[in-house]
Amino acid sequence: GIGKSVKKRVLEFLAVCQLRGDTKGSIMCLLGPPGIGKTSLGKSVATALGRDFHRISLGGVHSEAEVRGHRRTYVGAMPGLVMQAIKKCGSNNAVIMLDEIDKLGRNSVNGDPASAMLEILDPEQNQHFRDHFLALPFNLSRILFIATANDIEGIPRALRDRMEVIEMNGYTVDEKVEIAKRHLLPKQQALHGLPQGALGLTDAAIDHLVSGYTREAGVRELDRQGASLCRASAVRRVEEREGEGEG
Repeated sequence: GIGKSVKKRVLEFLAVCQLRGDTKGSIMCLLGPPGIGKTSLGKSVATALGRDFHRISLGGVHSEAEVRGHRRTYVGAMPGLVMQAIKKCGSNNAVIMLDEIDKLGRNSVNGDPASAMLEILDPEQNQHFRDHFLALPFNLSRILFIATANDIEGIPRALRDRMEVIEMNGYTVDEKVEIAKRHLLPKQQALHGLPQGALGLTDAAIDHLVSGYTREAGVRELDRQGASLCRASAVRRVEEREGEGEG
């Protein structure tokens, strides 16, 4: 699934974190098409480090105040997205995923949120990050930030300069078949109240499903097709059960 270079870089990153005891340094940005497991990789990093994980969706964030927080003089003032994430995690060494950083709003009348992210992601500055709501310096250097993006052109150059971009490619047909067998189909069968193995799909059938119906880099459409098969199987089982009851 994940390319060897991506695995190698993540393992190097984790090894350095373990030796140093902190995560100060480069911030990873996982770049690739939708549905290839960027968020799942971030969760796996948090699990490997034994830390809390929180995902912040940056798509549609158009105000600097959403990142830096509102000043307390405003009615309904709240801390920024990062401080809210830290509060939910209950720790200041969590893994925070900045999802879809390329969709961050720019040229907004309410300030530039991309510029507000610069201080958060700069390891030289984020030791004294000042949220407008807290009005006190807060040390963000122990937090591991992992960003995800679909399009490198959507990330402002100054923001891109503070991150190490790791490109992730889509899955091959063989990899999708294995992902479907091991993860997607068992998950969908459990969600639809079917016993494991109820679909009885052969490798050739899954291969045909992948190559004929899911022409995408990720596996989201494959997951939807699996759900469709499970629904059809569930209907057939219920009809058979009712037929036996009437008989």
